[in-house]
Amino acid sequence: MKAKRSRIATASCPKKVAKPGRRPTASPKASKATLPEYWNLRLYVAGQTPRSISAFANLKRLCEERLAGRYFIEVIDLVKHPHLAQGDQIIAIPTLVRKLPEPIKRVVGDLSNAEKVIVGIELHQTTRPRMRED
Repeated sequence: MKAKRSRIATASCPKKVAKPGRRPTASPKASKATLPEYWNLRLYVAGQTPRSISAFANLKRLCEERLAGRYFIEVIDLVKHPHLAQGDQIIAIPTLVRKLPEPIKRVVGDLSNAEKVIVGIELHQTTRPRMRED
């Protein structure tokens, strides 16, 4: 039997964040090329430690700056649900896992180095087009 992930924010873990509240959906006339890319991110933490709180705040700030309205953050507290670490092969915390868009990417740490996070989850490819050099 599969364990359910906590969908309700508790006092021991940061809240889940979804902006603007619903996932974008395609209209019959819209093509995939016209829809914004949607990002599904998981942050594995161990309670409300300073590093976990810092990682969540840094991730939320980065997502607001670069993915406004196109992201969903799922916070998984491994103190409450240690069995969920196996699915994404978590060996250190805090760990950020980019589930969508594929391929899956991981970044370990408090996410304070924004440039390292941007490169690690390949966020730079969708938010800042590369300039052609002549």
